[in-house]
Amino acid sequence: MKNLKSFFQTRASISPARLKALQNFCRPLGLKFKDYTLLDLAFHHRSFSNENVSHRRLNNERLEFLGDSVLGVAAASFLYEDMQENPEGDLARIKAAVVSEQTLAPIGIRFGISSMLILGHGEELSGGRNKPAIIADCMEAIIGAYYLDSGYSAAEKYILSFLIPEIRAIQQDKGAKDYKTMLQEFYQKKYKACPVYELVKTEGPDHDQTFFVSVKLNGTVYGPAEGKSKKQAEQHVAQLAWDRLKKN
Repeated sequence: MKNLKSFFQTRASISPARLKALQNFCRPLGLKFKDYTLLDLAFHHRSFSNENVSHRRLNNERLEFLGDSVLGVAAASFLYEDMQENPEGDLARIKAAVVSEQTLAPIGIRFGISSMLILGHGEELSGGRNKPAIIADCMEAIIGAYYLDSGYSAAEKYILSFLIPEIRAIQQDKGAKDYKTMLQEFYQKKYKACPVYELVKTEGPDHDQTFFVSVKLNGTVYGPAEGKSKKQAEQHVAQLAWDRLKKN
């Protein structure tokens, strides 16, 4: 990590204006960074590094990888303690819902991530600043950066500040539903088999693709449904199948 910090500091020093923007971003969220270069890196999308040869390593993908794991542990630990009377399946269903793009992207928009992103020119023109997948990935990258900067306890406190309300909403059946998990649990119980998802086609350029996915249940094909990521399309087609099954 020391080498990455040194590389980032020499290649992309933070201007006073950018530093102030980063501090203003942190203040309402209760984040207290010692090294703002880590936080700044969390906002750098790969489209920027792809377009800038001298910044090939300056993107948030490694931080996103780390943050995804920290987020998962924090969510699982809280649910384990909070829902001691519930079976593993209930915990897994809620965890899958709250750590999803569907949940994280609206939170990230509310936090002001869109205005902080560093994007490549092509991604900027295609509306990347408001793409749910990019915002959700940035949420995870920020968690990864905060974990490296301040340790697990601080990162967990930050995560639970926005995750607990989402968990409570799902527990009260008011939050976003993980239709893939719901459909799989129903289908396995009824038919002792798993739904089969198929990527039917993709449309659009590499930086702005739309995915079309269908799902097969007991010989019946539902969809296709579309999404800006394969995971999102799978959720949408699972919801379509779930709604039709409920009507029948």
